[in-house]
Amino acid sequence: MTSRRRWAQRAEAPADTPADPPADPDAVARNICLRALAMAPKSRAQLAELMASRAVPPDVAENVLARFTDVGLIDDAAFASMLVQSRHNGRGLARRAIADELRKKGVDAETSREAVDAIDDDEEAATARSLVDRKLPGMRGLTPEARTRRLVGMLARKGYSSGVAYRVVKEAVVDMGHHIDDEFHGLVETAND
Repeated sequence: MTSRRRWAQRAEAPADTPADPPADPDAVARNICLRALAMAPKSRAQLAELMASRAVPPDVAENVLARFTDVGLIDDAAFASMLVQSRHNGRGLARRAIADELRKKGVDAETSREAVDAIDDDEEAATARSLVDRKLPGMRGLTPEARTRRLVGMLARKGYSSGVAYRVVKEAVVDMGHHIDDEFHGLVETAND
């Protein structure tokens, strides 16, 4: 039987046919969580918010979240670690930007700090340099000052401090054979802090 025919038969059912029984709140909560986790990893807070938006009673939501945590389907530390690696390696975000994203996703400060601390200063600077090296070839026609402003701005938007951003950009521009006055550093820090 085709789906259209089944739909037509349901539409022809008498109006006094009893409605489907109400769904079990535990089953509904489990299904909401499982579907969300099947799409992408989520933090405990994100799942709680999703269930609240679907009118799952708070006690039912908490029971399902506790059970999923116990069996390892919800693990904020693993979620935070995965997000740190993904955002740093994939998008080149700095620790500060990643910590902000974890906070917005409801990961507690301690878990977030532990995950973000996996990125050391040297690794962060190397990632910043890689981002700058990818952008530099397309900026050949610009003055060294214009390149510096644009590159430092790009790094600032990715969460890098102005000091790290300026140092990395200055090294890259100097490696190209140009010189940047140190007075420009003060202008950059003022604009990005």
